[in-house]
Amino acid sequence: METKTDIIIIGAGPVALFTVFEAGLLGLECVLIDNLDKVGGQCSELYPGKPIYDIPGVAFQTAQEHVDALLEQIKPFNYEVHLNERVNSIDEICDEDISSWKVTTSEGNSFQAKSLFIAAGAGSFEPRRPPNIENPDHFLEKGVAYAVKDKEKYKDKNLIIFGGGDSALDWTIELSKNSKVTLVHRRDEFRGAPHTLSEIKKLEKEGKISIKTPFQIKSVNEGEKLNSITLIDDDGKTETIEVDVILGFFGLIMKLGPIAEWGLNMDKKTIEVNPENFETNKKGIFAIGDICFYPGKLKLILSGFHEGALAARGCFKYSRPNEK
Repeated sequence: METKTDIIIIGAGPVALFTVFEAGLLGLECVLIDNLDKVGGQCSELYPGKPIYDIPGVAFQTAQEHVDALLEQIKPFNYEVHLNERVNSIDEICDEDISSWKVTTSEGNSFQAKSLFIAAGAGSFEPRRPPNIENPDHFLEKGVAYAVKDKEKYKDKNLIIFGGGDSALDWTIELSKNSKVTLVHRRDEFRGAPHTLSEIKKLEKEGKISIKTPFQIKSVNEGEKLNSITLIDDDGKTETIEVDVILGFFGLIMKLGPIAEWGLNMDKKTIEVNPENFETNKKGIFAIGDICFYPGKLKLILSGFHEGALAARGCFKYSRPNEK
């Protein structure tokens, strides 16, 4: 099934969200596609508690508060968000009037629009695989996952969650309501929010979760069915645990991914644009935010907002060629 819209936006970070607002003011609708499991891009995934001081009129916000405010701002407008999907390919659809762009994702979904905005930051986020494990994806989607798409799949399971950040801690709390959860981290200290850490310690004290630190993965059982995992600590002590599901939150790495293959003019790992409207060398494709490059470019959220606003006006003629 193919979805048609005015603007397809690759990315769902702050710049993409503000572009929804600017497009909405012009009567244009957007579809956002992001490889992460939540909106907010780097702000939500890498540093939700980091203070932001350079948003005009806002003396102080955490990164997550900033994302939440943007979501509140775009509530009046029509838009769709598709998460846990990566754009694998783009194709130009030529007609007698104005060409359109067709996007196909990793989930097999396709979208078509007159304008395509790339607001992908430094590229797509890919989950880190566990270190020192041969063929770490052997059990992928067969008991091993790096994101939670449907929490009902993990009900009444024996879970092991790896990680020390907010994602690992948040899902430990949530999934422990209906499953047996063991939280494993390679350090004794966790990086989560203080309130979340308090909840984790409380659950451990009540016997609702088990915490193992400092441990790492040594090996996973052989065969085609996941049933056990062996951990090793800093002293070389090993421990084998029965498991139904492994959720790994080892962090993220940024890759430019398929963007590099789309025939766009590149400057190292950024996309060259016309600073008048932030269109690339391909008509109807725009790049905004950290992913774009032009003389004098500043990698600030503020700059990305400016770019999104002008790009939305620049693409208006493609969706509404007979309107001012």
